[in-house]
Amino acid sequence: MENASFELLGQVASKQDASELVDRLIEQVQQSGDLHKLFDSKMLKKKQELGLPLSRPSSLQDVPEEFRKEVEAAYVEAAREVGAKFIEQGDLAAAWMYLQVIREPEKLVEALDALPDHIEDYERMEEILQIAMYQGVNPPKGVKIMLKGHGTCSTITALDQALPQMSQEHRGECAKLMVRSLYQDVLDSVRRHVEQKVPILEPGLSLKELLVGRDWIFEDGNYHIDVSHLNSVVRFARSIEEPAEELELACQLAQYGSKLEQSLQYEGEPPFEDFYPAHEHFLNVLIDKNRDEGLQYFRDKLEAEPDEQDKPLLAYVLVDLLIRSDKLDEAVDVSAKHLSNLNEEVSISFDELCVKAGRIDVLKQVRKEQDDLVGYAAALLRESS
Repeated sequence: MENASFELLGQVASKQDASELVDRLIEQVQQSGDLHKLFDSKMLKKKQELGLPLSRPSSLQDVPEEFRKEVEAAYVEAAREVGAKFIEQGDLAAAWMYLQVIREPEKLVEALDALPDHIEDYERMEEILQIAMYQGVNPPKGVKIMLKGHGTCSTITALDQALPQMSQEHRGECAKLMVRSLYQDVLDSVRRHVEQKVPILEPGLSLKELLVGRDWIFEDGNYHIDVSHLNSVVRFARSIEEPAEELELACQLAQYGSKLEQSLQYEGEPPFEDFYPAHEHFLNVLIDKNRDEGLQYFRDKLEAEPDEQDKPLLAYVLVDLLIRSDKLDEAVDVSAKHLSNLNEEVSISFDELCVKAGRIDVLKQVRKEQDDLVGYAAALLRESS
């Protein structure tokens, strides 16, 4: 800050006009372009108006309770303004410092969406990925940028770590992007292989169509994509909400995987031990293709499981599919038998499931069996309302 700025503030202060002093301070800081100081200045103004301590302008710790709401409102307004100005300057990391605190990521989400998927500057790309992917501001954009900058393998690794912290919407959107990307890679590779024997192929064939009658492309343990990538992306596809074209693409990927040599098909966790056939059934339920057959597959898995401790995991998968198939009565019955509470990834609690299905009777019975007096009372209140 130039000496003239300090001198000007000194002249204003000599007039003993505190309000004018702070206004001039804000003007000077705005002219200098120091947005961090602008935030501090805005907070200094509010504290000066209220006669509060000025030694820590941006702190809320020294604010008495009677002034807290007013100061917090000023804090939010200043953070919103400064965050927007940082976005205008392209400094998204600095913008997030302010917008994160006030829990207003929307403008930053829009700014990230406006960026190209391919960012040449490595440090810039890493900074954007930190915000979009790892800070969870815009994971789908992070996936797009990471696929372009780091490739499929690194993106899968990062996504595996980030998925549990994402919202259901973001998990689904990221899974869609991964399915489309990998599907295109497999499709291109398989087509090139088939064209070695069939030079003139009809354009626009799907992966499913290319595979029909051509099991020879899998001879001698042949494969067309990193099989660990295929395994991960098919697993990701379970997060996609119907309706979505990507579910059909994922189903085709699962069909491709089921044709691989057995040593290339990794075993999954129950009920997905038979990984690709199980995922075909799962995805078919979602796209309403042989739905009854698919649901029965998972009913049989649950029924055949000998270990009672493992049954909740299998029941969770079945309940998830039943809810997404709008078979709520059965979902309630399976949940009541095997689950005390549904995992939040299903986006509905056991209580809410019972209410949605009109089965308060089951909710009351389960809470009574659990000796949960509070839960039972809550069920009674829901029933009466």
